[in-house]
Amino acid sequence: MKKILILILFTMSLNVVAQNTMSPELLWKLGRVTALGISKDGKNVVYSVSTPSIEENKSEKKFYTIPVIGGKATEVKDTKDLLIDKNISPDGKYLVYNEEVKIDKVHGKDYYPELEKSNVQIYNGLDYRHWDIWNEGKFNHVFYKEKKEGSVGTDILKGENFDSPQKPFGGDEDYIWSPDSKSILYVSKKVSGTKYAISTNTNIYEYNLETQKTINRTEANLGYDTNPVFSPQGNLTYLQMKRDGYEADKNDIIVDFKGIKMNLTANWDNSVSSFSWSKDGKNVYFLAAIDGTQQLFEVNFPGVTRIAITVTQLTFGDFDVHDIVDITTDNAIVTRTDMNHALEIYSYHLKKKTWLQLTKVNNDAYAKLALPKYERRYVTTTDGKKMLVWVILPPNFDATKKYPTLLYCQGGPQSPLTQFYSFRWNFSLMASQGYVVVAPNRRGMYGHGQAWNEQISGDWGGQVMQDYLSAIDNVAKENYVDKSRLGCVGASYGGYSVFYLAGIHNNRFKSFIAHDGVFNTQSMFGTTEEVFFNNWDFGGAYWEKDNKIAQQTYTKFNPINYVDKWNTPILIIQGGNDFRVPIGQSQEAFQAAQLRGINSRFLYFPEENHWVLKPQNAQVWQKEFYKWLKETL
Repeated sequence: MKKILILILFTMSLNVVAQNTMSPELLWKLGRVTALGISKDGKNVVYSVSTPSIEENKSEKKFYTIPVIGGKATEVKDTKDLLIDKNISPDGKYLVYNEEVKIDKVHGKDYYPELEKSNVQIYNGLDYRHWDIWNEGKFNHVFYKEKKEGSVGTDILKGENFDSPQKPFGGDEDYIWSPDSKSILYVSKKVSGTKYAISTNTNIYEYNLETQKTINRTEANLGYDTNPVFSPQGNLTYLQMKRDGYEADKNDIIVDFKGIKMNLTANWDNSVSSFSWSKDGKNVYFLAAIDGTQQLFEVNFPGVTRIAITVTQLTFGDFDVHDIVDITTDNAIVTRTDMNHALEIYSYHLKKKTWLQLTKVNNDAYAKLALPKYERRYVTTTDGKKMLVWVILPPNFDATKKYPTLLYCQGGPQSPLTQFYSFRWNFSLMASQGYVVVAPNRRGMYGHGQAWNEQISGDWGGQVMQDYLSAIDNVAKENYVDKSRLGCVGASYGGYSVFYLAGIHNNRFKSFIAHDGVFNTQSMFGTTEEVFFNNWDFGGAYWEKDNKIAQQTYTKFNPINYVDKWNTPILIIQGGNDFRVPIGQSQEAFQAAQLRGINSRFLYFPEENHWVLKPQNAQVWQKEFYKWLKETL
């Protein structure tokens, strides 16, 4: 009887352990925190929490406040009266907003009103679709009106077939009031059609309410000019990339000081993601990737003095500082994540260098879980460089056991692999299913200097592929890695990496998963919507026969040319509304795999774009992802 009781207790303890790890269902029950700002009185952080409902296939959002010094969160019905309305002019007389306006003829009935039931779209240039929507001749425009009942708005881009806010992701951060309320500044890329598809030349324009005239404040710069903000002293500040067509160029902080454009980060060898001024206007705080994390930095503003400009890193640790919410005299109110924890709001004391966690939305959920451990590893690449590799170990890791291991291939291709927390490509979830995860900061990632980031352009199948193999080969030497059960997974450029490695991996891997990956560089060039991206990263067009870099992309670095060497099971995932990496890429890959007799599966999401956003679709994604690994690895 005692033996039976002990066996029952032992079995129960195993069940508790089994349930005490992250699962796809638990991941999608976590609250998703968004910091909205500081209250008007400066005493509270205002934020929202969205909680997905798998059953209802949507998310519920609630709003809260919490003291900036820490304390209890209070739910509020809305935030309208809590936050400063940045859309109201400083003098309180006007309101700025944006609306979509029909400008161009596109549909058959636009040209032939008598044929109103026709279902036809007619285009005379590119940019006929973008990200996940077709161009229907409508453009985002900025309006302003008097802040009184019955006032009529004025369209400051009237008749222009340009967008502000920018599509697809721009919002009200794309337009601001001047401090004197006399002007509205806005971001726009004022080219259309095919020119729009091949350019990144956004500018910051200034519209004068009195004269109704517009001037270009950044005309001399040919690349991105974004994120306009005025300093406390009234100096226009913004982010700038120099080269047209290069979306991953070095992003610098520019201050327009008395007509002189001062680059505060020109001599600093990394790239800025966002920034905020100090209240006294003496310093700019900014976020940037550094050595596999994203941290808070400070740069001084010299003004008319001859003081040297100095960039200083303020935070250190294996976490990401995700957003700057506000900078007070002593504290930075920010959001923070790491590979095991979703975003929460923190206060960081700038002098004491101490952290205070303000929101604790998911603390109870994480307290019940055994979480993975992650380690830094520096691997020597084939060209003698040191590469950071994140290694994520399963919960309750036992070094005497052997674990199946996944090589994770990051997308972008030029995006940092830091301590981010994804609700799809979630390292904590992968490790919690019993996999060791190997995530290399291969060539083409911010945070290791601009040269490291830029090396991948025109070399998609070159050194970066050796970086991947160096990472997995190094970690596979560990006794805890089951070398007979190595998998390789990734999306976007990571999907390209999977397709390419499938043809050159020399039987290292037992299973592959590619989500929205580039399979055929030639057809990708012919169907993607942002042509500037392929012009830069591919080195040019496939018909440029004398262009050695471009021809290398379409031959040597084209995954389609290695399908004859495919011999490994592969799961291929695709969103139907993905116009960045269109559906044909995955169709070609799946068809090739099937006709070659390779164990393969096609997971198609008709309503999703480059991402998977709907809760039930996301659950299917997770279930199929781990089902495939269980079947093949």
